[in-house]
Formats: sequence, structure tokens, C-alpha cells
Amino acid sequence: MGWFLNKVWKLTRGINFIGGVSLSFIMFLTVADIILRSFRKPIVGTFEIVAFSGAIVIGFSLPYTSWVKGHVYTDFLVMRFSEKTRNVFSLLTRCLGIGLFFILGIELIKYGLDLKKAGEVSPTLMMPFYPVAYALGICSFVQCLVLLCDILKISGGKHE
Repeated sequence: MGWFLNKVWKLTRGINFIGGVSLSFIMFLTVADIILRSFRKPIVGTFEIVAFSGAIVIGFSLPYTSWVKGHVYTDFLVMRFSEKTRNVFSLLTRCLGIGLFFILGIELIKYGLDLKKAGEVSPTLMMPFYPVAYALGICSFVQCLVLLCDILKISGGKHE
């Protein structure tokens, strides 16, 4: 079990790095566009590139954020339960999350296939949409792995 957790941890760190690079790229592009606009030479397609990159930032950072419990977690009600009840509640919510992200991943991959088949591209730069849909679908499957790891940790007696 330890090797599996380690592999998923490395995978989440790797894709989070990609999300971080994408976020840095967005900041650089935005600053460069603002500076160039003052010289009346804006970067064409900045809005589209930022939108694509923003989707990458969100999708690629979600599994890592889940792993490190960096999301907002309101547990004031759950903390009143016994430890066993909290664990059952955590297992149940992780299972529901796996189901949700698995369906989301499948639907994003299908959506990407539809976008590719239709030849959908962005209006200014003519960039295809389907790679982003595929990437977000894959990130949804990675999120399923992270939630599975949470289940393994809870079942193994490790507290959140």
C-alpha cells in the first residue's frame, strides 16, 4: 500500500507543478500584455490563452490540494461525532467523491472527443479546445486516485 500512496503523491506533485508553471505563465503573459498595450502592441489572443491556462491551473492543482487538505474544510458539525462515526462519514464522502470525479472524467473525455470531431477552435488563435478537456478529464481521474488514497489511509488507521 505504501508504494501506491507514494506513486500517487509523486503524480499529484508533478501535475501540481504543471499547474504552477501555468499560473506563472498567466502572470507573465498578463504583465507583458499590459506593458505592450501601453505601446499599442497588445498580445493577440491573451484572453483565450489565459482562459485555457486558467483551466489547467484549476484542474492540475485540485488533486494536490486535496492530498494536502488545502481546501476549505468546515468540520464544526462532523467534529462532534465520535472518531468511528467521523471515519465512516469520511469514507462515505470519499466514495461519493470518487463517483463524482469518475463520472466527470468520463464526461470530459467524451466532451473532448466531441470537440475534436467537431473541430472546435478558439475564435482568435484557432487553438483547439479538446486538449484542455482531455487534460481536465485525466486530472479528474487523478483526483479519484487521491480520494482512494484517503480511503486507504483512513482504513489503515491514519487520521486525517
